Amino acid sequence: MHDETASLVTRLLAQRWLPRDDVQARKALLDEAFREDLDRRLEAVGLELREHPYAAYIGLAVARRSERAVFGGSDSWISNTMQLDRDGVALLVVIWALIVLPKRQRQVERQEVEAAASQSQMFAEEKPIPRDPTISPVIAERTLLADFAEKLGGKTRVNFNLGTLNRLGFIVRRKGEVAEGPLLDLAFDYERTARRILDGALGDLLADAATRAANAPADEGDDEPLYDTETDPEATDDV
Repeated sequence: MHDETASLVTRLLAQRWLPRDDVQARKALLDEAFREDLDRRLEAVGLELREHPYAAYIGLAVARRSERAVFGGSDSWISNTMQLDRDGVALLVVIWALIVLPKRQRQVERQEVEAAASQSQMFAEEKPIPRDPTISPVIAERTLLADFAEKLGGKTRVNFNLGTLNRLGFIVRRKGEVAEGPLLDLAFDYERTARRILDGALGDLLADAATRAANAPADEGDDEPLYDTETDPEATDDV
């Protein structure tokens, strides 16, 4: 007899993420009995399903009750299980803040606009949460280096860590730009992390970078912005 729960877990372990419109992923998100069995079996081995209504992918994560055993099992507390150095984790946080925070704002705003429009329709259907890839901002690598390389180990280290984050599935590098990868929106707990970033020191750094980008004169023949908003002309990327 085919064990669909085991099949889904195996695929997630092997592939590390699945799109939420995958047949088994949809079943995990929509079938209550299937989800209960999945959560129970993951909990038995110290894992949990990582998903968010606004994220386009699902994955696996260490369960909260197992964090101490996994991250605190050595002489010092480790920050991740992917052998990322401290500057690599810091770069991941910066990229997450520059892409996911404004993306979430766009998603919420679009959802609110669509909800308001549907109120005037007698038989309006509930609109799905917008997860179109074009809703995510894109970061120019050269401006990411200009704004943060000095604080994140230098240009060589940042370029090295960008390659690592690309290989791990957090980002996608293409033609000098950094775009969202499948795991970026699952990297951190949005509800726990977003406010800490906005209210903390990183919030000041991001604000300074945005101010410098807005005030800097454009180079002749070069109109590339710090954070590409061409994918959504009506959206702003202020964080």
